[in-house]
Amino acid sequence: MKEKTEYETIIISDVHLGTRDSKAEEVIEFLKASRCKRLILNGDIVDGWALKAGGKWRDVHTKFIRIVLKKMEKDDTEVIYLRGNHDDLLERFLPIAFGNLKIEQEYVHETPKGKYLVVHGDGFDSLTTSCRFIAVMGAVGYEWLLRINRLYNHWRAWRGKGYYSLSKEIKARVKSAVSFVDRYEDQLRHFARGRGCKGIICGHIHTPADKMLEDIHYLNSGDWVESLTAIVERVPGEFSLFSYEEFAQTKMADSRESEALGSSALRPVEIAAA
Repeated sequence: MKEKTEYETIIISDVHLGTRDSKAEEVIEFLKASRCKRLILNGDIVDGWALKAGGKWRDVHTKFIRIVLKKMEKDDTEVIYLRGNHDDLLERFLPIAFGNLKIEQEYVHETPKGKYLVVHGDGFDSLTTSCRFIAVMGAVGYEWLLRINRLYNHWRAWRGKGYYSLSKEIKARVKSAVSFVDRYEDQLRHFARGRGCKGIICGHIHTPADKMLEDIHYLNSGDWVESLTAIVERVPGEFSLFSYEEFAQTKMADSRESEALGSSALRPVEIAAA
């Protein structure tokens, strides 16, 4: 059995449990292959909006919760759950702390290289903060886009082609979408600097990133709907972007190598005649 990858910290966001497009199985696979001292669930882990609108809670969503609880119990992992906009029902109860679990609005992560502020990021989205109705309609529109994307990718798979993200293409090409992401990142940069932090780690916009914005290290954990990414800290103060796609490819290559070694070991040895 392959040893688990050790991390100081794993940060995931936007799993959207309760929706059809949540890639809960993939994030579970990642968590089962990992061990960490600290797991930060940075908002929108459970999609309360979708559940209220008739979303479906599946067995695999319960399994995700069990995996987190198992890490707390068996690995003594500290779990910090930060509320997002889709799980904002938690806000009235904050802060909460019991055992290895904390539920908070934000979290300051201390590292040898300086402080990193961890927030979901919806507070820097003007639609979410000032016009909830439009934000909800936007979420519904995004859900429909995912449905169209799902059908389109069934057709692509039938033709032997790989996965294609319509929303990612829109974000990259539509000027207003690019401008929104730029404004969002800039606001977070200013906020982190004002709080005396070296970096900021967020989610919310489903756009994974690991880059320097002037003097501030900006990290976005992406999502587990399309991007399938997380932020990981292998050693204190050293952060990087985890990609499930790369993880799955490595796992597949390792499996093929093991199969090849196994088949060569079982191959009969020819003995030359005397």
